[in-house]
Amino acid sequence: MMPKTTVGAIISTQNGNDASKILLTRRNIEPFKNHWCLPGGNIELYESAREAIIREVKEETGLDFEGRFFAYFDEIIPEYGLHAVVLIFTGKASGIPQAQPEEVAEIAWFSLEEARSLTLAFNHNDILDRYAFSQSLAG
Repeated sequence: MMPKTTVGAIISTQNGNDASKILLTRRNIEPFKNHWCLPGGNIELYESAREAIIREVKEETGLDFEGRFFAYFDEIIPEYGLHAVVLIFTGKASGIPQAQPEEVAEIAWFSLEEARSLTLAFNHNDILDRYAFSQSLAG
């Protein structure tokens, strides 16, 4: 099995000194059905990473996403047969979130601390930990 390349979005509501909220989706499909996670998915053949994250966010949440590259993560979870390189984008989105029931059971905003306290799908807890650390450095 060859590793896949996937994308994920950290969509925030941060405005100035206000407390930031992070958008999570609750999965309606396996693996990790009913777990909360960051919106995202697989990059399709001949699709750029930027095109993939815009498409995935729209497909799962109905939102238009303008993100910038944040970091990559190795996602190696043998018990689920998963091996992927995950490209994470951060930014804001516009529109009204609407769960797309084929993949997403629910959408909700969480404080970064709340999101990090959940048992998230894939390695999304590690991703949010690194994001929180980067935010603490940014001041």
